[in-house]
Amino acid sequence: MINHWINGQLWEQKPVRTGPIYNPATGAVADEVVLGTADDVDSAVEAALAAYDEWRETPVTRRQNVMFAFRELVVDNSHEIAKLITAEHGKTHSDALGEVQRGLEVVEFACNITHLLKGEFSEQVSTGVDTFTMRQPLGVVAGITPFNFPAMVPMWMFPLAIACGNTFVLKPSEKDPSPSMLCAELLKEAGLPPGVLNVVHGDKVAVDRILEHPDIAAVSFVGSTPIARYIYENGTRAGKRVQALGGAKNHMVVLPDADMELSADAAVSAGYGSAGERCMAISVVVAVGDAADRLIPQVKARIAKLRTGPGDDPDSEMGPLVTPEHRDKVVGYIDSGVDQGADLVVDGRGFAPDGFEDGFYVAPTLFDRVEPGMKIYDDEIFGPVLSVVRVAHYQDAIDLINASPFANGTALFTNDGGAARKFQSEIQVGMVGVNVPIPVPLAFYSFGGWKSSIFGSNAIYGPEGIRFYTRQKVVISRWPDPMHRGVDLGFPQHGR
Repeated sequence: MINHWINGQLWEQKPVRTGPIYNPATGAVADEVVLGTADDVDSAVEAALAAYDEWRETPVTRRQNVMFAFRELVVDNSHEIAKLITAEHGKTHSDALGEVQRGLEVVEFACNITHLLKGEFSEQVSTGVDTFTMRQPLGVVAGITPFNFPAMVPMWMFPLAIACGNTFVLKPSEKDPSPSMLCAELLKEAGLPPGVLNVVHGDKVAVDRILEHPDIAAVSFVGSTPIARYIYENGTRAGKRVQALGGAKNHMVVLPDADMELSADAAVSAGYGSAGERCMAISVVVAVGDAADRLIPQVKARIAKLRTGPGDDPDSEMGPLVTPEHRDKVVGYIDSGVDQGADLVVDGRGFAPDGFEDGFYVAPTLFDRVEPGMKIYDDEIFGPVLSVVRVAHYQDAIDLINASPFANGTALFTNDGGAARKFQSEIQVGMVGVNVPIPVPLAFYSFGGWKSSIFGSNAIYGPEGIRFYTRQKVVISRWPDPMHRGVDLGFPQHGR
């Protein structure tokens, strides 16, 4: 049974509730996770609060050294972390290793914290007056993370928050909690003091207590749009700083002049990687003019060669979905696409590898002639379902994307520089790829969409992460001549 990690050790309180952890490849319940109560959250916050004063006063160079040590431990244990991801999430081992690497990039960014926390200084802004800024931590902060990246998304949050001098309470997904627990152990080994990072497992009960707790200053969230809105509204109502990243419906535009082999490779890779359980997955291909007639046969040919199977099988290219409920939800969307008149080109329903008939599998699925208003177009499916929408003109493609309430990521495939420049200028989406299907920025930039894909003013990690986990203080100082005396009730003026 997987329990909480509080004050640098496993929590030993008897659980009130537990939940199942599945092996998605076999369908069997592999373990149980403790579902935290409000009291469990309170205990984690109490530990974080007790650790905060000493941690914020720890020299930034020492906090940086903890991040350096953690970085080395993550590298040394990357395969072990990936195995846990595969066992509980289902993605292939190579995909899980890629997830660890993308999380590691943010840890490496946090290793620059001595530089990232430097303020600004202006000398002699007025006679004998200097002005400078400093960035200081918020206190106890929390992260609520999704099932689809159980190692990477937590590492998008806690390394920066902790390096900035905050203490952290993490509520990972209860579907695949083990990677977070291993990271907590590695941070302890790296020299992180007890209470600086705490892990509380759970569901809505734990989330609601995090949102209302008076000693939590800020909350980071990644998940679906309805829950992101809930987190943002309730967290801000409680006076917290909130960054809440929501869902996506990422479009990939293919112009007639594009390299169709490159475009087909990109559509299949970005549509079916991690079984489509990515907020940056391509779920809609917008084919302009006659592009669909040339692209779809190539996509179909690539799908036929994909191998779907257990994530720990080296030959598998796509694994199962995370739970039986999610598998059934995705199948329901495929059913609705057929019912609403889309052309089902490749049907992934009813698939299971030999010997794994009870696993949570849906094979790659492809629809053609999808239109807005169909559920498979309007909703975030979060599964291996790729839809092709045909439009006559390039402007129609831009207008289609800009009309979507989601605006996380998008991509354009073309050999026309002018068309690319128009796209990156006019498209109303937060992350844009040009001949790049999944435009996830490296850690020294920031990740975040627009519209209903984000709530709050801060994107995650990178420079925006530093700003989110700190607040600026402006200091205006004067060291006057000891002979200076006098009272002046006038409003302060520059140059005096």
